Amino acid sequence: MSEERAARERMEYDVVVVGAGPSGLAAAIRLKQLAAAAEREIAVCVIDKGSEVGAHILSGAVFEPRALNELIPDWRERGAPLKTPASEDRFLLLTRSRAVRLPTPPQMHNHGNYIISLGNLCRWLAIEAEALGVEIYSGFAAAEVLYDDAGRVRGVATGDMGIGRDGRPTDRYQPGVELVARETLFAEGCRGSLTKTLVERFALRDGIDPQTYAIGIKELWEVAPSRHQPGLVIHTVGWPLDAATYGGSFLYHLEDRQVSVGFVIGLDYRNPYLNPFEEFQRFKTHPAIRPFFEGGRRISYGARALNEGGFQSIPRLDFPGGALVGCAAGFVNVPKIKGSHTAMKSGMVAAETIFRRVTGNDYRISVRSALEESWVWDELRRVRNIRPSFRWGLWAGLAYSALDTYVLRGAAPWTLHNHADHTRLLPAARARKITYPRPDGQITFDRLSSVFISNTNHEEDQPPHLKLRDPAKAITVNYRLYDSPEQRYCPAGVYEIVQREGPAGPYLQINAQNCVHCKTCDIKDPEQNIDWVVPEGGGGPNYPNM
Repeated sequence: MSEERAARERMEYDVVVVGAGPSGLAAAIRLKQLAAAAEREIAVCVIDKGSEVGAHILSGAVFEPRALNELIPDWRERGAPLKTPASEDRFLLLTRSRAVRLPTPPQMHNHGNYIISLGNLCRWLAIEAEALGVEIYSGFAAAEVLYDDAGRVRGVATGDMGIGRDGRPTDRYQPGVELVARETLFAEGCRGSLTKTLVERFALRDGIDPQTYAIGIKELWEVAPSRHQPGLVIHTVGWPLDAATYGGSFLYHLEDRQVSVGFVIGLDYRNPYLNPFEEFQRFKTHPAIRPFFEGGRRISYGARALNEGGFQSIPRLDFPGGALVGCAAGFVNVPKIKGSHTAMKSGMVAAETIFRRVTGNDYRISVRSALEESWVWDELRRVRNIRPSFRWGLWAGLAYSALDTYVLRGAAPWTLHNHADHTRLLPAARARKITYPRPDGQITFDRLSSVFISNTNHEEDQPPHLKLRDPAKAITVNYRLYDSPEQRYCPAGVYEIVQREGPAGPYLQINAQNCVHCKTCDIKDPEQNIDWVVPEGGGGPNYPNM
């Protein structure tokens, strides 16, 4: 085929939404609701890089329906997949051999909430959105932000399909599509690749704390009937992590004998030898945890980075031609261990603001100022100091959190600030090596067999979507100073140091086909040398019921 690339088709809308997660779908639905109420026509399009809506959605999840109640008050009658009410909360401190039950903090009380598959909720929201006239295109990855001559965002372009590893068109080449809009909402989720460029271009984070992150690793199990307690919610802190490392676990008992189990580790951890995947596997061997899974079978696996910066890390959301919403901006309530309700509300508020711009050229209110008047702002402001307090360690963090929650009641006259995660690693020479047990294949597993059940797939002949800004640094810095921590923090075995004989020495092999799109490498690399960009649309994991 000729190396000349065909011209891109152009499609025009009033609003384009990038990402079919909770915030993006809530925004699209709200736009159509407002248009119907005003008897106006408004063209709304949602695109998503997953092979289907929900394919790339990964969360615990215990869901607070506050925003859904506002968006679709009759969701029960309409068949929303909220089937298992949370019925019991347990908060445990684990030592190596014991589990000590602690008082459940008020933010973690889940009465009135539901244990759900967030992916299934998004699939249902997509149906509701399409019924209102929203056009949804899954399998199309937004690869480029489009700008007009004045520098205003005028939409996005999807990636070309059928580009070979050498960068040349193959026989299956199809050009991307330009989706042009009066306003574009970026709801890409945590560490979105286009969001990252927008933040830099429009200086959205100037004077604002850096965003901080965690990696969440999750498995879905079908457990023995005697082990299943629908509605049970368990969270733990402590073992297997040391007291200096922030993290903890969740076990959520859904319907149909299914249990979601996961482990979350803050990406501000110091030891380059720490392996989040292996810490998760080790956690499942605790005597208070292992019995839940004995006699059961693992159904699915996945991993995803999540925002932890909270209130003080929310950037300016508005830029000429659009705004950031949801986890692209960072609305997770970390002490509550929830972000879907706040993400949805941010999308709804953004929709209300954008609707005024599109239908009446009313730019008096920004998305951020509108959110500052919503319950999202107050909710996040009150808990802003709890996650940062754990920089002092587990015990000091728990003590400060109790003070902030029970005495100060979220009204402390100070704000604790965040530090970028990639600056926190110790050199390997100053760190303690960690030896992890071998997997038993029944309760604990290896990474490659885990990636297999995530249904991850990428077109083999395509340009790599994991890019090194300076390939030499993979050895001169990461390998020599930090013993290549990307070998361990990646939950999919993407990064591998291969030793060569002779003077050539080691090199970093990138197995991009394994990538589950968690974005941890883009966040944690100490030199910020790894760029995660979207692969060909439809590539990546295909999460069922996650």
